[in-house]
Amino acid sequence: MKKILIVGAGFSGAVIANTLAKTGKYSIDVIDERNHIGGNCHTERDPETNVMVHQYGPHIFHTSNEKVWQYVNSFGVFRPFVNRVKSIYMGQVYSLPINLHTINQFYGKAFGPEEAKNWIKSKGDSSIDDPKTFEDQAKKFVGEELYKAFFYGYTKKQWGTEPRNLPASILKRLPVRFNYDDNYYNDIYQGIPEEGYSAIIQKMLDHPNIKIQLEKRFLGESDQSSEYDHIFYTGPIDAYFSFRHGRLGYRTVYFKEHRTEGDFQGNPVINYADEKVPYTRVHEHKHFTPWESHPKTIYFEEYSKETDENDIPYYPKRLDEDMKILKAYELEVSRLSNVTFLGRLATYRYLDMHHIIEEALDCAEKFINKQS
Repeated sequence: MKKILIVGAGFSGAVIANTLAKTGKYSIDVIDERNHIGGNCHTERDPETNVMVHQYGPHIFHTSNEKVWQYVNSFGVFRPFVNRVKSIYMGQVYSLPINLHTINQFYGKAFGPEEAKNWIKSKGDSSIDDPKTFEDQAKKFVGEELYKAFFYGYTKKQWGTEPRNLPASILKRLPVRFNYDDNYYNDIYQGIPEEGYSAIIQKMLDHPNIKIQLEKRFLGESDQSSEYDHIFYTGPIDAYFSFRHGRLGYRTVYFKEHRTEGDFQGNPVINYADEKVPYTRVHEHKHFTPWESHPKTIYFEEYSKETDENDIPYYPKRLDEDMKILKAYELEVSRLSNVTFLGRLATYRYLDMHHIIEEALDCAEKFINKQS
């Protein structure tokens, strides 16, 4: 059997391990520096309330890729779940993404779809032909008023800078719907695993050819071992190379935990768009499992900050200086023949769970075919 090392026990590492193990041709060691599997998707029950908590913030699985959907469902039951986010601005609660109800409520109107389209078009800044910044992108499509209400304060808190300093690519799609659809995602399949994400990943890793070692740190290029035929690395790309070209920029988040009786906010996620409110959103985790009943509740205020060396990186900033540093690291990666970099941190991209799983499945299949 060929020996494989997988660094990271999140979805990327677990999918690679599971796919390779099932061939019967590989002996696989999975290591992770944390004391649990699952990476940032880790879930566990709060001992006081018995609520299933997403320990690193809310994760709702959504995809239009049937192969990915069938794959994750082979490891557990995914209950249907539609994410309906609310936003509080100046003491009023609005529906997100911006939709026909949001527009009518915000402007005190009763528009139909075509009336709303024309209204928003009249509000948009037509002088912006090719938006280069986040601020220009938002103003072009929804105008100054909706931008200030739902994007300006929230974005400034999340990224720690004025939105005019951020690239337009962060606001990828037209941030408005002209119907009453308040489903946060557009994907065909949407759900949350009945027993949490860690249970799904545990089943992926539950194979006699897979050994897991937690609380074990991988030291990157200085930690190479001749005992392994190949390494799949899902940690930070800059850490692998001991930061010799510099550190890539990330934002991270931290949470303030609260418990109370009953129901705190009546919704899984509520954004706080006002700049003066220090946190970006509040998530109440009992609402991610509406099929369960809990007399007590646990909720979290989420704060955003710059990432230092002791923080868990969440969102790659991908500013111009970051991309220059990334190119230097990618050149280093291209020279390696026995290490594969995959996942959010190792490729310095923001990826949803379904993207990570799809890429890992494809990567594992190509690796197996190449070895045949």
